[in-house]
Amino acid sequence: MDNEKAHDRHELIAFKVGDQEFCVDIMNVREIRGWTATTPIPHAPPYVVGVINLRGTVLPVLDLAGRLGKDAVTPSHRHAIIVVQDEGRMTGLLVEAVSDIVTVGDEMIHPTPEVSDNDGSMFITGIVTLEGRMISLLSLAAVLPARQIKAA
Repeated sequence: MDNEKAHDRHELIAFKVGDQEFCVDIMNVREIRGWTATTPIPHAPPYVVGVINLRGTVLPVLDLAGRLGKDAVTPSHRHAIIVVQDEGRMTGLLVEAVSDIVTVGDEMIHPTPEVSDNDGSMFITGIVTLEGRMISLLSLAAVLPARQIKAA
């Protein structure tokens, strides 16, 4: 039975976007970096800050606040880029700060309430309740742009 309980534990990276806390599964996080200036991409969606060179890989960086429908941020040295990978896509997420690493059980992850059709909840797969905090669990599949640029 103890082995079963070990399987319902999730390690998550928590971070701030505005005054709200979000998290992603630690298994999707490749690294956390300080803010690095980006090169803008013409005709990119407004939430795409630009691209950076990450050890020879051109990596798009998304302003997570803008992607979630909040006011876009002006990046500074206090911001961080969380490099995530989902279904083979590697992307940087611009966040205000990384809070901590948390371990939670299934019983601490609650379904996302359905408030309206366009309330941004499509980006959230659950709400984590932890020590008086409510942390939104992000769906990387929904947050990352659907279209990939394929090599010729």
